[in-house]
Amino acid sequence: MRLRCAVLDDFQQVATEIADWSPVADAVDVVSFRTHFTDEDALASALADVDIVVTLRERVAFPASLIARLPRLKLIVASGMRNSVIDYAAAEAHGVTVCGTASSSTPPVELTWALLLGLARGLVQESNALREGGPWQQTVGADLHGRRLGLLGLGKIGGRVARVGLAFGMRVSAWSQNLTRERADEVGVELAPSKEELLANADFVSVHLALGDRTRGLLGPAELALLKPTAYLINTSRAAIVDQEALLAALREGRIAGAGVDVFDTEPLPAGHPMRTAPRLLATPHLGYVSRANYATYYGQAVEAIRAYLAGSPVRRLPAPPAEPAPPVRPPLPARATGPA
Repeated sequence: MRLRCAVLDDFQQVATEIADWSPVADAVDVVSFRTHFTDEDALASALADVDIVVTLRERVAFPASLIARLPRLKLIVASGMRNSVIDYAAAEAHGVTVCGTASSSTPPVELTWALLLGLARGLVQESNALREGGPWQQTVGADLHGRRLGLLGLGKIGGRVARVGLAFGMRVSAWSQNLTRERADEVGVELAPSKEELLANADFVSVHLALGDRTRGLLGPAELALLKPTAYLINTSRAAIVDQEALLAALREGRIAGAGVDVFDTEPLPAGHPMRTAPRLLATPHLGYVSRANYATYYGQAVEAIRAYLAGSPVRRLPAPPAEPAPPVRPPLPARATGPA
């Protein structure tokens, strides 16, 4: 019997074009959904006859309650190698294999700078005015050279954002709960003594942290109040790291110069959501990972994962098994004595 594979949230309808699905074409029928399913009942109904699901990032949750309603489901392929919205224990209990794909850090780095530059130079406002017959030159751009870029997080993405900032001639500092001076020195940036110091002194703040118990709500009303009225906040990481109501209040009251946001508490963003009309906000619909090369990796490796599963040898299983500990380093044996005793 042929298997049925559902590709979720294929908004651009490119999943079957950007990768070669022919290696599984003799065994699998693929259907892609352009519309996002907003509730579990609708999703369970759509996937009732599906054996394989390909899902993007962490937009669609697979809790135990949903997995239990999908008796035919045998394989979930999620883009990336980390996914916090899949119940792995429930998947295992129901015989569902979960696999991941590689994901490049390049697209979110580039989008971070697109948002930052767009804000600094008022690109959207000026472009709209030019096209619509509005005023000629209505904004005064913010300089980057010599200004301070504060990074919350200096991992793979944050480190690359930092290097671009340095290339612009910016003074770059970074902070996170686990950041060491050695890592800061490696990237060539200053280690901020505290989150509060970083926020109070930065002209641009960019968030590059993973969402977890320690980072959820990390920037609340008190933290946002530390920002200069001329400062800009960029968030291409996760919406829940920044208190959304506090951010909206800061934008409406003009307590910060602006914000560039690519992530939201609900995605896709509902039509009447206040983030759609907030002043001083440059917002994009979670485009951080959306690039042709990244999609080619996601869907190409999804095909690879399906093929490997059908062959009985799943690849890139999630959650990834812990790395094996390195063998103990044994001290060298003492040199054997030579010559007469």
